[in-house]
Amino acid sequence: MPHGKKAGERCVQLLPDMRCAIFGRPERPSFCASLRPTQEMCGASAAEAMAHLAALELATRP
Repeated sequence: MPHGKKAGERCVQLLPDMRCAIFGRPERPSFCASLRPTQEMCGASAAEAMAHLAALELATRP
């Protein structure tokens, strides 16, 4: 996504099975490669993960 993506917006590289289409490839953004998700970040469901990410977005908004 050359111009970035908004919080909560699905990445264009995310496959239907929730895997990254460019994982391990050189064109994968450095941010994605450096992200180390934790159990807290992922939660017990996709809904919990999205809620946590939304909270992080609010907390780090300029």
